[in-house]
Amino acid sequence: SYSFCTLLEKPRMFRRSAAKHCNKLFTKTVCDTVGMDADLANVLENNKEWVRQTNEKNPEFFKSIAKGQHPKYLYIGCSDSRVDPGKLMGMDIGNLFVHRNVGNLCPNDLNFLSVLEYAVKHLKVPHIIVCGHYDCGAVRNSAANQVSGLLDNWIRNIRDVHRLHHDEMKKTREEQGDEAAVRRLVELNVVEQCLNIFKTSCVQQTRMETAKVAKEDREYPFVTPRIHAVVFDPADGIMKKLDVDFKDEIGKYRHIYDLN
Repeated sequence: SYSFCTLLEKPRMFRRSAAKHCNKLFTKTVCDTVGMDADLANVLENNKEWVRQTNEKNPEFFKSIAKGQHPKYLYIGCSDSRVDPGKLMGMDIGNLFVHRNVGNLCPNDLNFLSVLEYAVKHLKVPHIIVCGHYDCGAVRNSAANQVSGLLDNWIRNIRDVHRLHHDEMKKTREEQGDEAAVRRLVELNVVEQCLNIFKTSCVQQTRMETAKVAKEDREYPFVTPRIHAVVFDPADGIMKKLDVDFKDEIGKYRHIYDLN
């Protein structure tokens, strides 16, 4: 091995040889750590195989998606690795505009609001899906009041949902147990995130604009964007729509959140 001081003390030729040796060691280490990572190599090979299979099925597929995107849905979901929105809904590339975060939240942060506005105003998606899932770590953490460092600031949004529905949560826990209460909190969290979307200016403006257009002249026979609350169960793979009357929910607080 060579120390920096040793290199300075030896003749120039030796310093060159040592430096070359060190460079080889450094290059080998970088390649072993980054370039030759077996897991990454598998990812790249899988990608090539996917491209090959896709071209066999549809030779025009990549030419088609290279022309631009026209998704029908904005999907907002959790970052959980068990939830793959494309596979979950059986949709090909290009049909979903996706935003994912811990706990499928729709807060007032620049990241989410930028995605929402781009999807609604520029891509003009007719549907917004907020998808939660049972056995959600973020929801479990919020219900257990565990300390998670920086993440606590994010999960507090779910604790606020718990606070808003405190009586129902308490009753569910007492009558059906802790697990049933956590599952219900997953559902309530999805509903509240949908309501958060209804409160945003870009969604309100777009819905008002489409509502003014006669039904026969609209691209879709309903006011857009339409917002859907759904939950996925990893235990059986089923995705279900929650029974929520958003018209009723919004009507209660329209005088507070409506923007002119």
